Amino acid sequence: MADYSNDHGVYSLAIIPDGNRRWAKERGLPAIAGHNKGARVFKDIAKICYRKGIKYVTFYAFSTENWNRKKREVSGLMKILSGLLDNFENELGEDRGKIRIRVIGDRSALSKDLIDGIDRVERATAANTGINVYIAINYGSRLEIVSAVRKIAEDARAGILAPENITEETVSKELYTADVPDPDLLIRTSGEMRISNYLLWQIAYSELYFADCYWPDFDGNELDKALADFASRKRRYGK
Repeated sequence: MADYSNDHGVYSLAIIPDGNRRWAKERGLPAIAGHNKGARVFKDIAKICYRKGIKYVTFYAFSTENWNRKKREVSGLMKILSGLLDNFENELGEDRGKIRIRVIGDRSALSKDLIDGIDRVERATAANTGINVYIAINYGSRLEIVSAVRKIAEDARAGILAPENITEETVSKELYTADVPDPDLLIRTSGEMRISNYLLWQIAYSELYFADCYWPDFDGNELDKALADFASRKRRYGK
C-alpha cells in the first residue's frame, strides 16, 4: 500500500459504496450479509482516509429511493446504520480523537432511535479535527436542491434576500453540505457508471472514478488505485 501522505491532492472525497447485494448474492448469502460487510469496510476506509491526509469524506449510505426496496431489507439496513453509529466511536481505536462524524440528509423519515444515535455520535465526535466523515442517510440530491431553493424563495418573499443577489454561493450555503468543500474526487464501486442522485450540485467539477470491485471488497489498495489515477489527471475546471 502507498505511504499515508497527501501527495495525491485529494482534500475532499465522496464515495458511492455500491455492490453489497451483488457481493452477497454471488456468495449465496442474503443481501443483509453484504450490507454488514459493507459497514465494516466503511469504518476501515474512514480510518485509512484520515491517515492519508484526506480532510473530508462523504459516504452515500441510504438514498431517498432506497425506501422502495423490500421492507425486510430496509429494516435490516436501518438496524445496521443504528449499530454503526452506536458503536463507531468505540471501534475507532487510536483514531478515537481524530474522526468527526456527521450525518446529512432528511431525518424526518428516520426512527427516533436512529436520530438519537446520530445526535449521540455527532456530539461525541464534535471536537475531533483530523477528518470530517459525513454519512448521507435518506439523502437525495434533487430533494436537497429543492429544499435549498424553497428556503431561498422564502427569504426572497420575506424581503431578506433580493432575487438579483442570489448567487451560486447562496445556493451552496443552503445545501446539507454547506460546510463541506466540493469533492475533488468521487469514487463509485461495483463498476456501475452513474451518479444515482448523489451530490449533483457539489460534483460539478469533481473527477470521477469507477472501481470494478464491489464495496465489500474495496480496501486500502483499491483506494490507492483511485487516488493514483486522480493524481495523474489535469483538472481544467472548464478552461
